[in-house]
Amino acid sequence: MNRFIKFDLVSGIAVMLLVSISLLALYSVSYGGAVPDFGNFKKQLISAFIGIVLMVIFSIYDYRALNLHSTKLYFFSLILLALVVVFGTTVRGTTGWIGFGSFRLQPVEVAKVIMIIFLASFLSKKKTQLSIVVRIISSVVLVFIPVFLILKQPDFGSAMIIIGTWAVMLSVSGISGKNLFVLAMIGIMAAGSSWFFLKPYQKERIMNFVNPYNDPKGSGYNVIQSMVAVGSGGMFGKGLGHGSQSQLNFLPEKHTDFIFAVIAEELGLFGASVVFLLFGTLFYRMKEIARLSNDNFGYLLAIGIISMIFFQMLVNIGMNAGIAPVAGVPLPFLSYGGSSLVMMFVSIGIIQSIYSHRVKTLD
Repeated sequence: MNRFIKFDLVSGIAVMLLVSISLLALYSVSYGGAVPDFGNFKKQLISAFIGIVLMVIFSIYDYRALNLHSTKLYFFSLILLALVVVFGTTVRGTTGWIGFGSFRLQPVEVAKVIMIIFLASFLSKKKTQLSIVVRIISSVVLVFIPVFLILKQPDFGSAMIIIGTWAVMLSVSGISGKNLFVLAMIGIMAAGSSWFFLKPYQKERIMNFVNPYNDPKGSGYNVIQSMVAVGSGGMFGKGLGHGSQSQLNFLPEKHTDFIFAVIAEELGLFGASVVFLLFGTLFYRMKEIARLSNDNFGYLLAIGIISMIFFQMLVNIGMNAGIAPVAGVPLPFLSYGGSSLVMMFVSIGIIQSIYSHRVKTLD
């Protein structure tokens, strides 16, 4: 019971409120169409319950034990990613799911968290054993393998999330400013050259991000409808179940990629501001937990989780507002998707474990 007393209530409440908003939005969009369909709402409710149970388990579990199993977890994630490329189920052009009857697992969501654990372990262990240059090169190779498998799905958005998280973790692991600059230049060149490896529809997404009205009824349709939904919400929104874009099915992927547009339309600027406030509170608490962690492994682990959640939030809300390309990245704790929600809860459980095993007091 001592571990529960040390549970960080502020971050825990912020997460639960975000999930509550998600369930409200999903319940609302379930009315869209001729016949109400609450299937997604019920599945998300079950995923939330599973996620909460796992969050509690991981918050009690000593996060330092993950350090011992990081290499095994890394190879496990590679096997999962390889399996999905060969045997995966294709949805909207992406082969990203493994099906087990009615149950579907999205391995990339598991791989994101495992990569954070592995990189935190690798960078904390090798800090005193390898030179900075060797450490950078080694981590590049180790990150490239899962990223390559993810791009084979293809899932460009998730690949970029992992690369961004790796870059942040590497930058806080003791790398000098000069080496960081060189790494940034390499990253920019790699990002530029990646254009030649993108699928045609991915290139269209980027081109229509610049001007979605180039193809208003095709690849630019999603962004235009999302911007209309966000802009039409006003101060307090149209009310749950009364959003014209979402309820009349003008807004595509309203339960996944564009759930923020639903919230902005039906709850307005007020509802969107509450979402930002909750995310801000969560990030602040996680940053403080990282700062007061006992060891370098815990610090890098917390920084990695913060980076992953932040980048996903930034990309998803950016594409909802028309200021980022549509990348198919879920909004943490809000978008429909069992694998994503469960792994987000696991991440928060790890953060809570770092908090409960600290020496100093977080106030």
